[in-house]
Amino acid sequence: MKLNCDLGESYGAWQMGNDAQIMPLIDQANIACGFHAGDPLIIQHTIILAVTHNVSIGAHPSYPDIQGFGRRSMALSEQELIACFHFQLSALAGMCQVQGATLDYVKPHGALYNDMMREKAIFQTLCKALSQFNDQLPLVIQAIPNNELFIAIAQQYGITLRFEAFADRNYQDNGLLVPRTESNAVLTDPDQISQRVKQLSSTGNLLSINGKPLTLQVDTLCVHGDTNNAIEIVKKLAES
Repeated sequence: MKLNCDLGESYGAWQMGNDAQIMPLIDQANIACGFHAGDPLIIQHTIILAVTHNVSIGAHPSYPDIQGFGRRSMALSEQELIACFHFQLSALAGMCQVQGATLDYVKPHGALYNDMMREKAIFQTLCKALSQFNDQLPLVIQAIPNNELFIAIAQQYGITLRFEAFADRNYQDNGLLVPRTESNAVLTDPDQISQRVKQLSSTGNLLSINGKPLTLQVDTLCVHGDTNNAIEIVKKLAES
């Protein structure tokens, strides 16, 4: 499994995460596109950092919610959502081109990601938007026990899916993430996280918060860059 991390999430004087320390340890960088975090200089710097360490670059688009860090759902029309999606992908792809880099995949952020997994209409809209922009870019979505419907929708638009698991998040019994509004949603113990990942690698199962085995086919593993001890978690996983 490849290791991915959400990076480039600083904004102006507001600093988030330890991108320079994390980047050498990961395979894929999900770079904020300015709608939940990131500004032109931060985006430029993060792309250069990824190129320096030969890390694959993914766009990390969100709802237009800089105040809420993209973690608040927004009721956008299909036209609005497609326009927001295209705007962010175009910005990151263009910034990559200037640095001689390529945009390799797309992974929605925060509430947009969660809404995409809960509401098939939103997922279909994002597949449509991505097919209009560049149908060669894979779309990263959450690995769940039953993903046939997502695959079928993506195939209608010629979109390839990549499935991810979250190293630092607890899961509900249905395979979706425990909402961040609950106190036990985020895992922070590097040893505990490492053991969960080892179990997933060896058995293909991840335990829900209630101990239910979830069978997942996973291409990539995510650690959130804004977790307080993200660098310790990434180092532990990189050593495993």
